[in-house]
Parts: sequence; structure tokens; C-alpha cells
Amino acid sequence: MRVRRAVIDAIVEHARRDRPLECCGLLIGTGDEVSDSRSARNAKASAVVYLIDPSDHFEAIRHARAQGLAVVGAYHSHPSSPAQPSETDLREANDPDFVHVIVSLARAEPQVAAFRIGAGRAISLRLAIVD
Repeated sequence: MRVRRAVIDAIVEHARRDRPLECCGLLIGTGDEVSDSRSARNAKASAVVYLIDPSDHFEAIRHARAQGLAVVGAYHSHPSSPAQPSETDLREANDPDFVHVIVSLARAEPQVAAFRIGAGRAISLRLAIVD
């Protein structure tokens, strides 16, 4: 999975800004490349779960389409737990082709990981950060 450095930086900044709550947003690109992200409001306003605000989701779809791209995944933060899918993440994922990026702020240095999740199982993706 290729992700632009600016996207990773924006996701980490969003996670820091929304801490102690989980942040969330959408990933925009094509196939196995993420070229942009759109932050969203966490409709659950929770430190342990997230729900992307539906109006923010639709706005991200419109933004992606205007660029000839698509929403290819979502991101969220784990303010105090590892960058691994939680039981809730595993249970609620419904598209095995969707990319899930998780940023953990549990350590001094943020940890970022990517997964595809299907049938209650997560498959780790190698992140290639590009400029």
C-alpha cells in the first residue's frame, strides 16, 4: 500500500488534535495508492469507538469523484492502545477491499499501520510512504 507522506502527516496531526477521543476520516486514491485524506467528525465522540459522520462521508465521496478518484479506505486513531484492529474494528468492518489505517498515540512516537479486514480477520498491509 503506497501512501503519500502528507497523508500520514495529516492523519497523525488529526489524531493528536482530537486526543483523547478517537479521530476518523477517509482515504482517497486508486487501487493500492492513497493520495489524499479527508478528516471526518466522529459521530460517537468516543475514546474507544468511532463512526464517520454520514455528511462527512458523502462530502469525501464527492471530493474524490471530482478528482477522478475513489474512497478506498478509512482511518482512525487509537489514543491509548496499539495500532492493531480492536474487536470492534474486526466486527464492524464490512468491505474486505477497504483499507483501514490505524494510528496509535499510545507511545511517544505515533505508530501507523494498515490492514484489510474481512470475515472478522485482519491482514496487515505493508505501508510504503512516498513523497
